[in-house]
Amino acid sequence: MIGIPIPSSMKSSYLSATLLAIQGAALEVNLSISARSGEVASDWTAVFYDAEHPTLVGNDGGASSGGFRLFSLDGNTSLTETKHETPGRTKLVTTVYGLDGKDLIVTIAQPDSYFRLYDASTAEQVAEPLARTLGDWSALCPWKSQSSGEQYLYLFGKSQAMQFLLRGRNGSYEFVEIQSFGTLVEASSCAVSLSAQSVYFLTDDNPVIYTFRAAEETIVPQIGVLGEADADVTGLAIYVGLKSDYLLVAQEGLVAVYDTSSFTVLGSMILTGDEDIEIQGLNVYQAPTPSYSAGVVTYAIESDSGTGFAISSLEEAFNELGLDLNTIYDPRTKSTNSSTPVCSECSLSGFCGVGGAHVGGLSCSCFTGFEGANCAAFTCRNDCSGHGACVGANSCQCDEGWGGLYCAFKVVQAVAETDANGGDGDDPAIWISPIDKSQSRIITTTKSEEGAGFGVFDLSGRLVQTIDAGEPNNVDVIYNFQAGNRTVDLIYAACRADNTLCLFEITANGTLQIIAGGTQPTKADYEVYGSCVYRSRISGKQYLFVNAKSAEYLQYELAWVDNALQTRLVRNFTGGSGGQVEGCVSDQANGWIIISEEPHAFWRYGAEPDDDSSEGLIIGEVGDGTMYADVEGVTLVEGPSADEGFIIVSQQGVSACNVYRRAAPHDYVETFTVYENFEKGVDAVTNTDGIAAVGAALGDVFPSGLIVVHDDANQLPEGGTSDKASFKLVSLGDVLGDELMKQVDRNWDPRAS
Repeated sequence: MIGIPIPSSMKSSYLSATLLAIQGAALEVNLSISARSGEVASDWTAVFYDAEHPTLVGNDGGASSGGFRLFSLDGNTSLTETKHETPGRTKLVTTVYGLDGKDLIVTIAQPDSYFRLYDASTAEQVAEPLARTLGDWSALCPWKSQSSGEQYLYLFGKSQAMQFLLRGRNGSYEFVEIQSFGTLVEASSCAVSLSAQSVYFLTDDNPVIYTFRAAEETIVPQIGVLGEADADVTGLAIYVGLKSDYLLVAQEGLVAVYDTSSFTVLGSMILTGDEDIEIQGLNVYQAPTPSYSAGVVTYAIESDSGTGFAISSLEEAFNELGLDLNTIYDPRTKSTNSSTPVCSECSLSGFCGVGGAHVGGLSCSCFTGFEGANCAAFTCRNDCSGHGACVGANSCQCDEGWGGLYCAFKVVQAVAETDANGGDGDDPAIWISPIDKSQSRIITTTKSEEGAGFGVFDLSGRLVQTIDAGEPNNVDVIYNFQAGNRTVDLIYAACRADNTLCLFEITANGTLQIIAGGTQPTKADYEVYGSCVYRSRISGKQYLFVNAKSAEYLQYELAWVDNALQTRLVRNFTGGSGGQVEGCVSDQANGWIIISEEPHAFWRYGAEPDDDSSEGLIIGEVGDGTMYADVEGVTLVEGPSADEGFIIVSQQGVSACNVYRRAAPHDYVETFTVYENFEKGVDAVTNTDGIAAVGAALGDVFPSGLIVVHDDANQLPEGGTSDKASFKLVSLGDVLGDELMKQVDRNWDPRAS
């Protein structure tokens, strides 16, 4: 489940948690890079213990290469790749042992959010994809109970976590959701200590390490603070000790070692062998290998030499720090006193306890989606939203035209898609032709270094032009700008390559060309991210908004001075609650700017330079029952009046978009998701980012308006995924329907506004 409210007891536990002080100066030793891989879009590592073939398992976050890769841990300078599987762009991988006699690799692919299992020895997939779990997931760690031998997984996302039981069943495997709970922050790494029976997790750009008890129970865990490192933390791993475990904590350029029992720092290992080293996705292989007698630490690395995976030998560093080596550790070791609380009296769908009214003195604590005295009945969240049948524990069979989370999303299909173009696409804009609306254009951004710039497409999705730019992120259109004695249309984007404001002229035939002053600076040490435009109905002045991930917004006035574009900073403010922001759109008729705060909400502020920006109005909030993280692109569909029309916002984690009324209080209308159109050969939208929409009739092609939606995984009809981006074209009328389309201005002319 997404966006689960945090219980007050958990908040209280967090607020009362005491940070443990780090005593004394810690010893520092060098930790050299022993071997590394070639270039891979890396985030996360796992290890597979095998005496003959010790293996590093790393994710692959690439578009066309997405999945996971296996590397031999025998290399002395380079990691030899032994296998590459491509189920789709993947961030999270882990390993589990001895499940019905098999050791398994567990992944969850971002395009379809399915768990997949692979034989760890052969990398061959076992069973079909399991337990589709929609969400923007950011950390995954296994825990095998030492008392029962049951295998659990903790999956973390946007301020939430899910606990699963992974087990063999009827000759196959199944993931059973135990419970879901709030976590206060978005976890970016996690680890489980067997000796402390504790789960640890952290979030990006923060030194705090959080913890809760690993337990076989359905009671929401009490989250506290283990301690605070002396710098922001990027990764966690457990080294299983002879007496108690060590917690390895990755920071910029080093790995610190802590005692799990007291969070006392025992020393730091400084990474050497390259410049500007940053690591994440930490893990440990602590058994001996042919090349490393005391094992290695594994990690995803980004440095001057590139991005990929690397390992470092532990022996010398541990000896210098005086730490105990435990090379006899084997994750397959079973407890001699195993007794599972998952019992048949509770239909294998709950934990058995003592003291209840159940026959035999047992009581059942049912897993999520099960109910009854013996957990034999199943239920579905929200009763499948009234658009489907409950066919299993939180498993809905949706009625035709409905899908997504518990059948809550209206299903539409794209009628076309843009030609594949560029590398990592992000955001679209729609330019309405002043000559013939059927000749309007779609303009998209490529924010990756590869293919960086803009693509221009006609309404069939055909690519008509590309133009280079410095990694533009969001793009917006400015109509009727007075450039001296000329009236021109412009596009505007924040360009991340050099942290500038990028502007190009749109010619009458819908192509882009350079304009004088088209590159404008921002303030010193400011890293641009999202952007949008606003023209004041009060003063007639044109403004540019740009934001940083830190949520600092800058508002610039755009003017034509000395035969060139020129900007002047007129306001800066913090948007939202301070979380990462990106998408924004202006409502010029009402004088608003509407912004998305990715993990939390989307907000409304006044767009005039002298408006009070100390407090914004929340329109929708993650966890309110209809909104899900990440909140990304935002667009406005104009109505016949300032009180009519709609705001549409994309939600990346669930590959869907929400529709709200333009008029305050901005009531929620519906959620829609874009499924594949087999007849047209257009794939479904996954992990959507930017979005643009217009209600104006665009000729015979889109007589009921157009929505353009970013698609993260451009899946090919013949199979596989393209490494180039595409954007899906959807009829606005298909989303809103006839009744809601009455509140849309089908004759909207942006130059008359």
